[in-house]
Amino acid sequence: MEFNTSTGGGMPPNPYAPHFSPATATTTSASTFSPDAPPFAPSPGPHAPPFAPSPVPHAPQQPQHHPEIFVDGHVPILDGSFNGSGDYGHNSSGFEEGFHPSDPNGQHHSGQHQDQHGIMHSGRGISNPPVGNEEYHELHTIVADGGDRYGVSAVAFDLHQELLWMGNQGGHVTSYYGPGMQKYSSFQPLPVGTEMRQVLSIDNGVLLLGNNRMRCSERGGLTIFDFSGEDMHDMQVMTLVDPTTLLIGGHQDKVIEFDLNSGQQVNLLEVGDPGVAIFRHTNRFICCGDTSGQVTLRDMNTFKVEHILKAHSGSLSDFDVHGNLLVTAGFSTRRGSLAVDRFLMIYDLRVMRAMAPMQLSIDPMFLRFVPTYTPRIVAVSQAGQFQILDLAGVMTPASMAIHQLNTHGHMCMGFDISTSCEAFSFGDNGGLLHLWTDREEVLYNNYSHPTEFADHPEHLPAMSIVDPLTPLASIPMLYENCHGPLLSDWPEDCMKYVKRRMPPIDPEILASMKVVQFIGYAPNPRVKKRNQVPYRAKDLAITIPATSPGATSTVPESPGARGESPRWYMVPKRYRKVEIKYTKLGVDSFDFRHYNRTNFAGLETNIPNSYCNAMLQVLYFIEPLRCAAQSHLCEKEFCLTCELGFLFHMLDMSKGENCQASNFLRAFRTIPEASALGLVLGDQEEATGKVNLGRLIQSWNRFIVQQVHQDIQEPKEEDSEKKEGEETEPPKEVEKTPIEKMFSSEVTISSKCRCGKETTKETNSMVYGLNYPDISDSEIKKKQYAFTEVLKSSMSSEQVTHAWCEDCNRYQPTTQSRKLKSLPDILAINCHLDSERDLLFWKTQEEIMKQKEENSSKASSSQTRTVRPCRYGSHCTRSDCKFSHGPQDKEQTTVLSSAEILEMSLQEEAQAHWLPCGLKMALSDGELKIEGLPEMEDVEKEKLSEEWAVYELTSSVCHVQESRLGGNLVAHIKAGIPYHKRKEGITATQWYLVNDFAIAPMDKLDAVQFGMAWKVPCVLYFSRKDLNKRHDCQIHNPISEKVLFPEASLSSRVLKRHITFQPLAAEEMPKEGDLVALDAEFVTLNQEEAELHSDGTRSTIKPSHMSVARITVIRGQGPQEGTPFIDDYISTQEQVVDYLTKFSGIKPGDLDANISSKHLTTLKSTYLKLRYLIDKGVKMVGHGLKKDFRVINLFVPKDQIVDTVLLFHLTNKRMMSLRFLAWYFLKLRIQSDTHDSIEDARTALQLHKKFKQLKDEQEPDEFHKTLRKMYEEGRKVGWKPPDE
Repeated sequence: MEFNTSTGGGMPPNPYAPHFSPATATTTSASTFSPDAPPFAPSPGPHAPPFAPSPVPHAPQQPQHHPEIFVDGHVPILDGSFNGSGDYGHNSSGFEEGFHPSDPNGQHHSGQHQDQHGIMHSGRGISNPPVGNEEYHELHTIVADGGDRYGVSAVAFDLHQELLWMGNQGGHVTSYYGPGMQKYSSFQPLPVGTEMRQVLSIDNGVLLLGNNRMRCSERGGLTIFDFSGEDMHDMQVMTLVDPTTLLIGGHQDKVIEFDLNSGQQVNLLEVGDPGVAIFRHTNRFICCGDTSGQVTLRDMNTFKVEHILKAHSGSLSDFDVHGNLLVTAGFSTRRGSLAVDRFLMIYDLRVMRAMAPMQLSIDPMFLRFVPTYTPRIVAVSQAGQFQILDLAGVMTPASMAIHQLNTHGHMCMGFDISTSCEAFSFGDNGGLLHLWTDREEVLYNNYSHPTEFADHPEHLPAMSIVDPLTPLASIPMLYENCHGPLLSDWPEDCMKYVKRRMPPIDPEILASMKVVQFIGYAPNPRVKKRNQVPYRAKDLAITIPATSPGATSTVPESPGARGESPRWYMVPKRYRKVEIKYTKLGVDSFDFRHYNRTNFAGLETNIPNSYCNAMLQVLYFIEPLRCAAQSHLCEKEFCLTCELGFLFHMLDMSKGENCQASNFLRAFRTIPEASALGLVLGDQEEATGKVNLGRLIQSWNRFIVQQVHQDIQEPKEEDSEKKEGEETEPPKEVEKTPIEKMFSSEVTISSKCRCGKETTKETNSMVYGLNYPDISDSEIKKKQYAFTEVLKSSMSSEQVTHAWCEDCNRYQPTTQSRKLKSLPDILAINCHLDSERDLLFWKTQEEIMKQKEENSSKASSSQTRTVRPCRYGSHCTRSDCKFSHGPQDKEQTTVLSSAEILEMSLQEEAQAHWLPCGLKMALSDGELKIEGLPEMEDVEKEKLSEEWAVYELTSSVCHVQESRLGGNLVAHIKAGIPYHKRKEGITATQWYLVNDFAIAPMDKLDAVQFGMAWKVPCVLYFSRKDLNKRHDCQIHNPISEKVLFPEASLSSRVLKRHITFQPLAAEEMPKEGDLVALDAEFVTLNQEEAELHSDGTRSTIKPSHMSVARITVIRGQGPQEGTPFIDDYISTQEQVVDYLTKFSGIKPGDLDANISSKHLTTLKSTYLKLRYLIDKGVKMVGHGLKKDFRVINLFVPKDQIVDTVLLFHLTNKRMMSLRFLAWYFLKLRIQSDTHDSIEDARTALQLHKKFKQLKDEQEPDEFHKTLRKMYEEGRKVGWKPPDE
């Protein structure tokens, strides 16, 4: 049975706090607070607030605008312990000199404001962050309603809803919702000037107690009933005996028993003088405190006196009871006057004896147990200081800390603790309301009822007077019966009635429509208003005025098009930009398989410069290039070819799982040539979409081919070093690199001046750019050009330029010509569609091809006419029916899929394409011959010969245009037999559309068809049909056990005593099936970008960019089990925004080679060590390895991962932390101050052994019960080990 007994309204098992002010205690004098007991901390310690002024003993208190507090109508209490004016000059709290929170003019100077949602924010600037090891900190301090005139006299947390109640000395009550302290209700239940003694919440409302009346009101302010009478005078406190019975007491000899159901007084109980000032209860007694300093324990049923505890010789200020403990605070008589007793009196109610008192550093005035932790209690002084004490007598920094409220010299008059123990509330007589919490997201109750809010009024949308697009029907009529014509009633001679043309059907509807017989069904995309057709300025010939002279209007034709690109509706969904939706679990909860149901791996887009994902996939599906990259390994720290090989290895090993190119792009950002070419984009450039992706990817294509060629061509270190005395051998002919063999073609460039002088030079070309005919617009639309003509002129071009002639000694017109001496095996082409003229040329050629196809189809249709099937099929009874009744009728009446409907709608476009599917090329006497192979079937039928080289289109990269965000890049890729054989075990070829992490099979003609309105070709790759036979397609793994040998640290400061690992000996080299334990620590390079919505929800736009900072691998078996053999700190040249020291143990300077004392290595060096272990088949034990390997950018087969977070996990339950598992199963306490990867790896290894032990000793059902007990224990302790 719970009793609410105070102004503060405590929480169960002591749910209600007393209403007690010094006025209710006893007579005192001005010497209550002496220099021996100053209101602030006597010396500023580590927990002292920065704004605490020096105490001014015996300083007279400044008068307030509200009535003074008197004891029995005589002397004011606590007079002169501090300056109540708040005039501290210009101090750290943000107040200017001479400022007073209660302005005589009635103005609020607190800086308090409301945001657009009406949520109140603290504006005094006195919010205090936690100091030292404080558990609770100040969240808000606001001026309460009426705080400029009256002080706060009562505070209470609502027991049923997320509300905080405040009553002031003027009889006004205000409630605040949630931790944001948004004002919920505010009303005047008592006469103005009547002090509110207590606020007590019940299920359907709130009870408000004054001096001589009690009111029950709804939480919104409406009155339920009022109670007053001759026995209601000088009331102080009330409490609930049961849900319907209320006890009301005060400074009189009677206690009123009140029935809440009937709203009437039912009994009058005698208590004698001096009455009751405080109510508390246990399951055995009702505890009544009075002003004589004693606590009377009464029977719960009969209300008879059972025991009397004489706690203090003077008066009682407050007491609280919890379980079998009763703690009191009060006053003692010293030299004929009352002084605050700095000892808490503690009683054991089991034996009714006093225990050892506890001394405090402050003057206690209010006491509350913290129900969550039984032995802890909060003591608050009227000076605004409070301590959280451990009654068990354990002295900790937290229990010795003194917390200071920002009262600015005012007295604390009310205090309460929420039932969840997450929030404290304080009120002072300066009108301030303080909220302290132990977390930012705080709940007052563990299970609160929903709070009812008023509906927001619907506001009419704003409409410009010059806006011709908004329908007039959206403006409501103000009057039902209007007298006279309206302004919109135009005269007949000014109007002309015309029929509105039917708008075209949205392509989205056509794409998703299913046809049953002759009726189409499609879901409503809801992009337009119901039963409304928007006005179109184009159809009505309306000229929209511009906002300024000479300006053009930017208002689109339809309101539905204002939020997206005008062409975006034309783009099929599979081509549109795909984005990862982040949750609080990051990307783990995102369903990537929805976008990729193949066994090929996609690439994620949440990394800077991931625009090159499409080209990376194109390079991966070139078999000789893939093998060459995976066989390459050099000593360079940032080698793009090495990183390309590592990425290709991940794409090979993955079975439909996503990969990241983070390490490759990290090395890419460090290449000076890439930055010089403008290929490295900043975050702002990618986000705004102001970059021309089509032009960018073509420059990237030319750069990457040349860069990989240079990386492979660079001589190895052992070849470049020459021993002393060794004779110099004549230079050998440099062997061609695999890239040069595949992409390069020898070209002779000759320059001939008009004077007759001719010079020639030999060079190699790896990437060709298309040069389109320089003709007028009219000629473009008339003449048809074959793609082979444009390609030939681009590869072996002849042009006239101005060049310097040595013979003429001046610039002369010079004819430059290019002739090919050899053909490449891979023809890489940049389309160079950068200008409107070039786009028009390609588009026109496709239209000419389309027209040509239509003419040929009409000629064939005149000879064979297609007969439509009859709707009745074979059941048709008409003898003269002209429709077909063949067996295909049944198929024609079945439901067609959306893909078939879309294919039918685009059938005409699908027949025409200007780009051929293949090429035939030959060199004859220095002349280049090119013939086109229009269809895929032509390429497959073409036989290989020595004279002609047959090429097939293997990939194309396109720019899907979207004006607002720049669009995206997609790739059409033909996956050959080797790839399907490795991934799926079949011999087949298939075209795929690769859109970052979305991969889907596609029609082969999509690779050569381009809707130039939205899909523009950028890069084309033609490969010889016998490409794989002409090149080495074997992978020679270059990673050997040498990578595990000892290596020097990058830091010169590292000493032997700082080495935390012991390298493997020769006999310890890992073998397949060996066990090691791994842990990694990370730092943040870019902070997370998130968006906070108006409803309070938070969504992640871009996750934080993490980088590995430390990797530790320890031995999992053998005599040195548990000893690290890898403990590398990873050097980084990128800026670190957060070292995450608390969770990683990494400190600033640990990753800097100039000052670090750690064993510092490169990421590539440590990556090779892990790759070697994985390639050897070593099993890795760790906790949360999925995230570790994701950030390291390493793919590990599932059968080589032993993750302890999954070993001790039940389905649909939370994942357990390593710290909790170590405490529960191993009785170890880890991660006390910070994380250490060696400690974490050892703990994971021990947990793995514990798991095997439990599995061997227990049956499956028993092991399941063990895990259930673990979850039950975790729920009790809050999922983390309890304190020592």
